[in-house]
Amino acid sequence: MKQKKKEKPKTEDSQKETKNELEELRQTIESLQKEKDELFEKLQRVSADYANFQKRVPKQIADTICYEKERIIKTLLPALDNFESALGGLQNANSADNADVFVKGIQIIYNQMLDILKSHGVEQINAPGENFNPALHEAMMQKTEPEEEDNIVLEEFQKGYKLNGRVIRPSKVIVNKLTEGRGQKTEDGGQNTEDGGQNTEDGGQKIEDGTEVE
Repeated sequence: MKQKKKEKPKTEDSQKETKNELEELRQTIESLQKEKDELFEKLQRVSADYANFQKRVPKQIADTICYEKERIIKTLLPALDNFESALGGLQNANSADNADVFVKGIQIIYNQMLDILKSHGVEQINAPGENFNPALHEAMMQKTEPEEEDNIVLEEFQKGYKLNGRVIRPSKVIVNKLTEGRGQKTEDGGQNTEDGGQNTEDGGQKIEDGTEVE
């Protein structure tokens, strides 16, 4: 009988411990449920913001492009006004002096256009007298000019331009190409001919049989 009386308190303690554990589990579940609900609400807000962002970005891009176009066009309008004034003056040109004034006006407008382009990051590519560079120049023809260095740009058909350092149109040019054995000057300044003859000191030229021609 004494042993049975001792078992009752143990059972009550076990029940209390179980109740405490259940209460802790219930609180944990409630906390996790609350955290899940908060995360779900945040996810819904992020999804809604992203959907609005997707709708808003194309319009913002279109508005930005439109604004940039407007800004560029406004900078070009003064040059257009000057062209109109010059053309109006051409109708009243009755003498060579007026024609000279017209040409000077066109030159002023041309310089104004270059300044406008420069303000937008556009610059011309140097070509004549420069070494041919395939990254900057487009060779349209080749010529042989013995007095010029090999691979030098002789003429320019069409100017090239760069935008912020990036080539948007290469220069179309004529390139100097010297054939092998040509373009090499002798000590007295004479030039080797294709048949291998060499200028003499007095400017005469030796032909193959050694006869000197004045």
